[in-house]
Amino acid sequence: MDYLAHLNPPQREGVENLEGPTMIIAGAGSGKTRVLTYRIAHLIRSKDVDPFKILALTFTNKAAKEMRERIEKVVGTDARNLWMGTFHSVFSRILRAESDKLGYPSNFTIYDTDDSKSLIKNIVREMGLDEKLYKANVVYNRISGAKNNLISWQNYISNPVYISDDEQAQKPKMGAIYKEYVQRCFRAGAMDFDDLLFNTNILFRDHLDVLNKYQQRFQYVMIDEFQDTNISQYLITKRLASVHQNICVVGDDAQSIYAFRGANIQNILNFEKDYPDLSVIKLEQNYRSTQNIVNAANSVIVKNSAQLKKSVWTENDHGEKVHLIKATSDNEEGRLVASSIFEDRSNKKLENKDFAILYRTNSQSRSMEEALRKMNIPYRIFGGLSFYQRREIKDLLAYLRFTINQNDEQSFRRIINLPKRGIGGTSVDKIMVAAFENERPLWDVLNNIQNFLPGRAANAVQNFVTLIKSFRIKLEREDAFETASFIAKQSGLLKELYDDKTIEGLNRYENVQELLNAIKEFVDSTESEDKSLEAFIADVALLTDADNQDPNDTNYVNMMTIHSAKGLEFKHVYIVGMEEDLFPSQMMLNSRADLEEERRLFYVALTRAMEKVTLTYALSRYRFGRLKSCEPSRFIEEIDPEFLKVDRKFNSSEPMGSMNNGSSNSLYARNLVAKRKATTPKVPPGKKLHTPSADFKPSDTRSLDTGMRVEHPKFGFGKVVKMDVDGANRKATIEFELFGEKTLLLTFAKLRILED
Repeated sequence: MDYLAHLNPPQREGVENLEGPTMIIAGAGSGKTRVLTYRIAHLIRSKDVDPFKILALTFTNKAAKEMRERIEKVVGTDARNLWMGTFHSVFSRILRAESDKLGYPSNFTIYDTDDSKSLIKNIVREMGLDEKLYKANVVYNRISGAKNNLISWQNYISNPVYISDDEQAQKPKMGAIYKEYVQRCFRAGAMDFDDLLFNTNILFRDHLDVLNKYQQRFQYVMIDEFQDTNISQYLITKRLASVHQNICVVGDDAQSIYAFRGANIQNILNFEKDYPDLSVIKLEQNYRSTQNIVNAANSVIVKNSAQLKKSVWTENDHGEKVHLIKATSDNEEGRLVASSIFEDRSNKKLENKDFAILYRTNSQSRSMEEALRKMNIPYRIFGGLSFYQRREIKDLLAYLRFTINQNDEQSFRRIINLPKRGIGGTSVDKIMVAAFENERPLWDVLNNIQNFLPGRAANAVQNFVTLIKSFRIKLEREDAFETASFIAKQSGLLKELYDDKTIEGLNRYENVQELLNAIKEFVDSTESEDKSLEAFIADVALLTDADNQDPNDTNYVNMMTIHSAKGLEFKHVYIVGMEEDLFPSQMMLNSRADLEEERRLFYVALTRAMEKVTLTYALSRYRFGRLKSCEPSRFIEEIDPEFLKVDRKFNSSEPMGSMNNGSSNSLYARNLVAKRKATTPKVPPGKKLHTPSADFKPSDTRSLDTGMRVEHPKFGFGKVVKMDVDGANRKATIEFELFGEKTLLLTFAKLRILED
């Protein structure tokens, strides 16, 4: 197979430039997966590099599987020897091999987000803290953020900045929770997802012999979607590549949209500083989208100041301009979108799966769902509850996990009274306290339960221990499927679900059977060298959201957040809710960096489309239980009018000034700008328009009272002269220095309260 013949010149350079540090800047739809795939194949075929010495890191198992299959078509079954997978899967493999260096068992459990939050809830309750103040989600995110920035609990509780931040947030025990959480995970022989990165950094930092072993093993290191890496991921790969310096990163700074997960765009923007002799290759030809879509997206992203310069282009047809639909309300927005899909599907002979509706927040799906149902258009929400997050699936997985690791506290809590065997919460708490106070492993306490619990409860626990021991015998003798089937039956889970004849009960029973089918498929697969239950559980624990669903496997209209759409493509894309404070989000307007991330998110949304993009916005929308007037997003203005078309056919019939009367798109754009200017306060002669202070940040106005001085981003400085309460609404009358007296609704007003 002459794979090089299928590449354009920059792609070919990316494949053949194999030595030294390389950065491949890959624009949307430019064929980066093909380049990365062929680059690995070229290493094996032309340079005769042993696949065991190549490390390729991705962000989803699905991406790794697809790449491996493509490489196998070129080089044969040698591709199966590659170290290829997600950061978490590759580093968990290293951690299992080196677990003794860190004091963990090699069969350590991997806690998912639900496991972690459940453990945090237990800790907060046991410490006697306010569960509403120390919400599991908030605490989990704080701990996760610390780990991703390589801040240990020891660093955390001794750092005055973190202590001060927590005290100001009225959560002074955050560090103590972090410490207890880490210690409980360690005692349970468990790591969470962040630990897989954090502990790999610790392993390589404290054990130079281990680091040297893997530095010598991985002669070539490649990273896909490099713009999505965090500090922890980058430091690991930088260490691994420091000997041979053959590191190749592939990514697009314009598609860096995961800062909220810890992704650090500076990794790609400043990569050249770490590697002064870096080779930079730009893939700028887009093979996915029409010229109008590419040009519209370019005209938006150019507004960002923090970026690597490139000029994306395409030889595809010009195609349709970006359509713009205006609606009077969010419900009408849904109706207009559904009508447009219905018509395009009929006239252009398209399938439902050719359409995608993208939104900034999940809450926007309601009006879309209602409209699609009314027109009998089948749809599916992508990124919803995954198969492995269903209750009955997690129940059986907890049994399987505890059979493997008898110190797994979270699995124990889930299954000890499932099905009911007369062991209540009080007994469970006594067991956990006994393990903690006596500094004994959980399994040790369970095996000597008569010393810690009275009669009937102790007998029930003893029966549970005997049951788990029978599962252990099966585990040591049989493959994953035989073991899991035995556990599902003998635990009583299958019978309990089978006896529930409700529709929900039948569905749950079928789901458990489907899990057993998945285990059977795993055992029968030629790709699975290790057929054990431990290997299957390790695989399941490392699945990402993107691995659980395929948007093109059934014929439905796809609905999802823009973040979920990353890496996907559709013929027709609807980006709905294009309104200020919704997209861009009101929470992302506090800094230029936040706004630029929102703009990159819009760029990602635009470039998901192959043939047609439709933007929609509503003049009013219910948000947080109130009807709110809306104005079009600034991002609509940022699209060059040459590539934008007001879709009058589907636009609301209600007039909006000259919005529907313009004879050209340029006139439309001018009207939009004029509308915005009209809402800008007129500045008295000799005065300047107020510029918000550098540290401007809206305050919590619940404490606002007469006599207080405030700052408004438009009206400047003023003093509160009157407060009114109208039902649930609070209003403040403020005398501004420049603009006189204004009455503002505090629900929406952005005010900074000034200290005297």
